[in-house]
Formats: sequence, C-alpha cells, structure tokens
Amino acid sequence: MEWRIASIGTLASNPLWDEGGAPRTGHATTTIIKSNGAVLLVDPSLPAQIMNARLHERWGMNLSDITHVFLTSFDPDRRRTLDGLEQATWYMSEPEIESAANAIQDELYRCEEDVALTGILEQHKNLLTSFTAAEDHLFDGVDLFPLPGYTPGSCGLLLPTPNRTILICGDTVATQEHLAKGMVLANSSGIELAQESFKECIEIADIIIPGRDNMLLNPIRS
Repeated sequence: MEWRIASIGTLASNPLWDEGGAPRTGHATTTIIKSNGAVLLVDPSLPAQIMNARLHERWGMNLSDITHVFLTSFDPDRRRTLDGLEQATWYMSEPEIESAANAIQDELYRCEEDVALTGILEQHKNLLTSFTAAEDHLFDGVDLFPLPGYTPGSCGLLLPTPNRTILICGDTVATQEHLAKGMVLANSSGIELAQESFKECIEIADIIIPGRDNMLLNPIRS
C-alpha cells in the first residue's frame, strides 16, 4: 500500500482565523492510495480538469487511472470530480449511504412545491444510487474507520503501516487549528458524537489526514 496527498483542501471560511462570510471556495483534501493494482481516490473535491492536473503533478497519473473512489461523507464539495470518474467504482460507508438517502427524502418532502430545488434533490438521489457500500476491509492496508458525527454516517479510512498508523479523517478533524484546539466543526450533524469521533482519531492515529488541510502529525503521539 502506498499513499500521498493529491490536493490540500480548505474551508470556505475558517472561524479559527476570525473570518466571516465565505472568502474562498471550500474544497476537501484529496488522497490517492495504491494497493495491489487498485488506485483509490478519496474525497475527489476539485473539478475534473483541475484534479487531473493535480494527479499528474503528484504521481504522474490521470483520472483515467483511478479504479475506485471513496467519500468520507456525501457532502457536495467532496464529489466535484465524479463526472470525470465514470470508469471507477464509487464507495461510501453503508450508514452514510442510508443517512444521505433519508436526508434527501426528508428534504424532498419539505420542498415538494419548489420545482427547482426538487430537481436538484432528485439529481442527488440518483447520484447516490451509483455508490456501493464499502466493506470494512476495503483493500490490503485500507480499512474503514467509522467516524459518525460530522454526518450521521461519516467514515474515515485507516492505513496501518509497520511504523505508523495513518487515518484519513474527513471533516471529523478539519484543520491544524481544529486539531490543536480539540474542536469539531460547528455544522456537524451531531456535535457530541463528532467530539467522540475526534477523540478516537487522536487515540489511534500517528498521522492525521484532515478534511481541509495538509497531513498532520498527531501531537499526542509524535
């Protein structure tokens, strides 16, 4: 198993930088993992043309080389590249697929008279059917690590290596500042659950790949 960061994410507005509004376009940190012939792209967040260029810069590959995709959550800004990844198998955790389907159905019920919004939600519903529920052991050296709280079914990936344990956290750990202050994102669907998942990240990982920042050494374990 090999891995590296393809693209470093950012929050649209980081409250720990005393920012208001949305001074930039938010996007997620994207990770590439190679394992026994599989090439997995985690949280492919940039438009396809830009992500293709990043992959070529970071590992001399193209989107056409990607065999699998994994989303830590169904957030729209984690899946901007999907229209360039039709050849890949798309994965999410089963609880996230179920919770996203329920959330979309609830929104459809509430906005049934809003034709434009209903159309968008139907697109999301159709997209969701393209995802396969990931097995707990996804590939050699790649295991699911449930992290409910940011969304009800959000899920990271654990990459145990002989020397260090790497954990792709999604937005359970958002940035370096959030890690340092022990804070979760205020828009988490369940704050207390997100805090528990945050603690699990700290307890198990030597290297943390956060949702919106570069990889970080766990200050507790480093």
